[in-house]
Amino acid sequence: MYPASFKQLQAIVHVARHQSVSRAAEAMHVTQPAVSLHLKLLEEAAGVPLTRRQGRTIQLTSAGELLVGYAERILGLWEEAGDEIAALKGVTTGTLRIGAVMTAEHLLPPMLVRFTTGRPHVRIKLQVGSRPEVLGMLSRDEIDLAIMGTPPREFPTHASRFARHPMAFFVAPGHPLLAKATVTLADIADHNLLVRERGSGTRAAIDRVYEDEGVPLAIGSELSSNEAIKQMTAAGLGVAFLSVHACTLEVRNRLLNVLSVPGVHVQGEWHVMHKAARAIPTVAASFEEFMVEHGQQVISDELENLAWER
Repeated sequence: MYPASFKQLQAIVHVARHQSVSRAAEAMHVTQPAVSLHLKLLEEAAGVPLTRRQGRTIQLTSAGELLVGYAERILGLWEEAGDEIAALKGVTTGTLRIGAVMTAEHLLPPMLVRFTTGRPHVRIKLQVGSRPEVLGMLSRDEIDLAIMGTPPREFPTHASRFARHPMAFFVAPGHPLLAKATVTLADIADHNLLVRERGSGTRAAIDRVYEDEGVPLAIGSELSSNEAIKQMTAAGLGVAFLSVHACTLEVRNRLLNVLSVPGVHVQGEWHVMHKAARAIPTVAASFEEFMVEHGQQVISDELENLAWER
C-alpha cells in the first residue's frame, strides 16, 4: 500500500460512522464528490473494495472494517501528538477520555467542572457502563482512564485511590421502617431489599455487610441500574442500598430518606486507573493527579450540606 493522506483516512472513518457519503461530507465540511474521491484513492491504495452499497446506506467490507480500526488509531495518535506539543508550550489541551462505572457518574461532573475551569481547551469524552464494559474499553485503549471501586485482576493497571465514600440504606418518606426505634439487617429482609447486580462494587459491599454481621442476605430484587433502584425505592417498592453521593439529589428533594441501621457504617473506595503498559496523554495524567489531590475534598463538599446521617 502506498501512503494515504489524513483526508482519505478521515473519509473512511466518517463514512463508517454515518453510513452515508453525504453525511460524511457534512461532517468533514467538504463536498460529496470530494469524499467519493478520497474513498476511491484509498481503495486503489488498498487494492481491494472497502465499501459496498446496501440499500440507501454504505456498508464496510471486511477490509474496510480492518482499515477503519487502523485509521482511527492513526488519526488519534496525530491528535495526541498535537496535544503533547501544546503541553510543551504550557497549554493543557486535548480530549480527556474517561470510562466510569455507573455509580461514579454522579461524582464525576463536579470534578470535571473544577478540573476544566481555567482549562478551556480540554474536551471531555465520558463513557459510563457496567464494570465489565468499562474494563473492556480500557483494555481496548478506547479510554485512557477508568474510575471504579476495585482495580481489575484481568490485566495490569496503575491504580490510585482518590476518595472514600459512604454507602447507606434508603427508603421512601413514610416507609414503615422509619417509624421503628431500631432497625436491624434482619428487618430489612422483610421489605424487598433492592441491590445491584453481581460484579458491581455496590453489590460486593452489601454482600460483605451481611456476611460480617452473620445475617443471611435475602435479596428482593436485583437490578443493573442505580436509577432503576432509586425510582423503585421512591415509589415505595423496597429498601435500596446505594452509595450516598448517588442519591444526593433525591435526598435533597425529599424523595428518599436514609435508613439508619445502628452498627452498620460502610465506606467504599474509589480508584482512578490506567493500563500499566501504556503511557497516557498529558491531559489524562493531569486529571489523574487532580483526582488524587482533590477528589476526596470534592466528594466531601458535595455531601457537606446533606443531612444523610440519622
